[in-house]
Amino acid sequence: MIPIQRSMSIESWAYLILLSLLWGGSFFFIELLLPALSPFYIVSFRLALGALTLCAIIYFMRLELPSEPRVYLGFVVMGLLNNIIPFSLIVWGQTQLTSSMASTLNATTPLFTVMIATSFLKDERTDALKLAGVFLGFAGVAYMMSDQHSVGEGNKVLAMCAILGAALSYAISGVFGRRFQRYRVKPIVSAAGQLCTASLILLFTTPFVAPVDLSALSATSWISLAGLGCLSTALAYVLYFHILGTSGATNVLLVTFLVPVSASALGIMFLNEQLTSTLLTGMSAIALGIVLIDGRLVRFIRSQTRIN
Repeated sequence: MIPIQRSMSIESWAYLILLSLLWGGSFFFIELLLPALSPFYIVSFRLALGALTLCAIIYFMRLELPSEPRVYLGFVVMGLLNNIIPFSLIVWGQTQLTSSMASTLNATTPLFTVMIATSFLKDERTDALKLAGVFLGFAGVAYMMSDQHSVGEGNKVLAMCAILGAALSYAISGVFGRRFQRYRVKPIVSAAGQLCTASLILLFTTPFVAPVDLSALSATSWISLAGLGCLSTALAYVLYFHILGTSGATNVLLVTFLVPVSASALGIMFLNEQLTSTLLTGMSAIALGIVLIDGRLVRFIRSQTRIN
């Protein structure tokens, strides 16, 4: 199925920018939480708060829940691929990396998606332009990683691999999640289902993890948890599916360009992070790679060249 491309209204652009702030804000909230909570509890609270928020929305909207067992099995798989694995890898990666670096590496998700979709979906075809975009994007990643390796930052290289692993997991989940179109499950119900199953999976592992003293958490930590779970997860899902429905899959890809920008802006303004030349070079290469994969700018330039 070829993604529908529609013109973007001012309202859609506003929603897209808000979505980029919410997803970029997740990296910011994680940075604030890491001194107070272990990665396991950050991920657990994020999933639980996101699930509760979406379940409340479903209840008040009186949306119908699926009845087929295979749908719930799909929720389990999506909960692992789209939530537990990438959330855990990102949080752990941010113990070694800045939010700017983590968000930039996470923006490689479309690069992995092209590779996975081309390999496993018969209706997905690649071309020279997409291949060039994938090559350029990963060249930017390789440059950033080689720079860290050259200065002996072994832990940072491993953390960068963790973020790339999260992006790969997102890509696999995106390809797997296409089957929900056949089940006719509403997107918000699907999002809530995977968050709920992921929360339950982590709940069973809690006895094997060192307990946390919630009374010791500061007000900043509680606000960050609420922001991460309710805003950057639950509300972000609602916005994402709204934009997807009104503007199409091609246009919603534009958020990939904006998330590193919003995450970096928050990091610079509030976390004293610095945009190094290495990060800017890698970010530019990844962004240009996504431009080639998206294809619209290239098609526009070609059309203008033919007219002239």
